[in-house]
Amino acid sequence: MRKAINHLKRTDPVLAAIIERVGPYKITYSEPIFQTLVRSIVYQQLNGNAASTIFGRLAAAAKADPLTPESILKLRPARMRTAGLSKQKLTYIRDLARLAKRGEVDFEHLADLEDAVVIEQLTRVKGVGVWTVHMFLMFALRRPDVLPTGDYGIRAAMKKAYGLAEMPKPDEMARIAAAWRPYSSVASWYLWRSLDNAGA
Repeated sequence: MRKAINHLKRTDPVLAAIIERVGPYKITYSEPIFQTLVRSIVYQQLNGNAASTIFGRLAAAAKADPLTPESILKLRPARMRTAGLSKQKLTYIRDLARLAKRGEVDFEHLADLEDAVVIEQLTRVKGVGVWTVHMFLMFALRRPDVLPTGDYGIRAAMKKAYGLAEMPKPDEMARIAAAWRPYSSVASWYLWRSLDNAGA
């Protein structure tokens, strides 16, 4: 990780100042398994406490730790609704479970695939967009060079740090991030923390 930090400090003075202010790199990873993507779907557009409660109820109903495609498919949709899932989200989760059970989404082999192929494979699942897959690449597959161009926090941090007049679009973000490669994931973590009072 020292190599990544030194590279970012050397190639981008704006990011170097953020790194100094935020301090040590302390990212928390998840496992690249079915449950992690289910959790991402549950957490979409919800605050952390509400999502955590719903996810806990879902896991309890499925009687599986970690959740598996089979444990989800054994649950009736009505039981998933009583856990607090919206009709839309339970549809997404069941779609993911069916694809995983059929081997069309193979969590055991995702680590062997290029980022673009992982994005292509996982966005086949209803309710899983590019942003969700970017988070999975960064926090589950631990890919070092992901730039989540659809993330509001990254865009807001770039606007503030680089003195931009407007929120940057993907092309401008890629131009700024060119100096970070091959450590865009590390740079992105620092940008998130730059908006956090604890890191200021």
